[in-house]
Amino acid sequence: MPGIFRGVARKPNRRRIRPARVALHIFLGAMVVLWLFPLFWAVYASLRPVGETITNGFVSWPKTLNFANYANFWTEADLPYFYLNTLVIVVPGVVLTLLISSMVAFCCTQFSWKFNLIVLMIFTAGNLLPPQVIIIPLYWIYLNTPIAMLGSIDIGRFSFAIFSDNNLLYDQYIGIIATFVLSNYMKTITKEITESALVDGANILRIWWSVILPLCRPALAAMATLLFTFMYNDFFWALLLLKTGDKRPITSALNNLQGEFFVNNNLIAAGALLAAVPPILIYIALQRHFVAGLTLGSTKG
Repeated sequence: MPGIFRGVARKPNRRRIRPARVALHIFLGAMVVLWLFPLFWAVYASLRPVGETITNGFVSWPKTLNFANYANFWTEADLPYFYLNTLVIVVPGVVLTLLISSMVAFCCTQFSWKFNLIVLMIFTAGNLLPPQVIIIPLYWIYLNTPIAMLGSIDIGRFSFAIFSDNNLLYDQYIGIIATFVLSNYMKTITKEITESALVDGANILRIWWSVILPLCRPALAAMATLLFTFMYNDFFWALLLLKTGDKRPITSALNNLQGEFFVNNNLIAAGALLAAVPPILIYIALQRHFVAGLTLGSTKG
């Protein structure tokens, strides 16, 4: 039998190249270039002196590349001050939003009561509203909210309200998205766990804090990453609600670099890259939990 097939040559196993697959790869490659080009262009512009750009234009071969724009932005825009401003707004906002949203999601998914489905439907409908639609009601809430006057934190020349209006209003809007995501994740947690804790004598807050929240760590990490990015990059609400420029976040620091008659785009490019560092670090630190939180629970609810 081996002699029969000795003279038969084996054909190489080659995949046939399909035109549709080639077109798909070309399209995806073009999309990658389209998305990454602004980033590379910002890096390129930030390393060029502004005088060279004015003389030769943006589309020209560079003669000098240095980090002078980064050093100038750090000092001229008072970057450490606005970093601290942003953290004072973002960190309490993320923590408060996760706490309130997880409470609502816990009540709507782990207990059966008359209006739990209606509440979830309202939160789901809230996700469909663009933020510009609710400018007037949120601004009315801002004008009638006295919580920001409760006190302030003084650190050297820094003075920050304990509860800023920007935090409170952002919690109300972003909390809708967080509640929707956390409720879908909590639906994967069996109700027998909550019922067993009730039988053992634990109260509702104890079950939420000691039982449910530890099980939701991937979802909480994913939402913390998204919430941090949303609040950190916000410019519109900070500009609309915060009355004084020394209380505004780092996005306003970038806007302050625009002069009336001249705009140093090289300096702004360096500032934008420096401002993007904290969200990137947060994503890198929580990347594993971020992916797990977005995938787990996606097949239920």
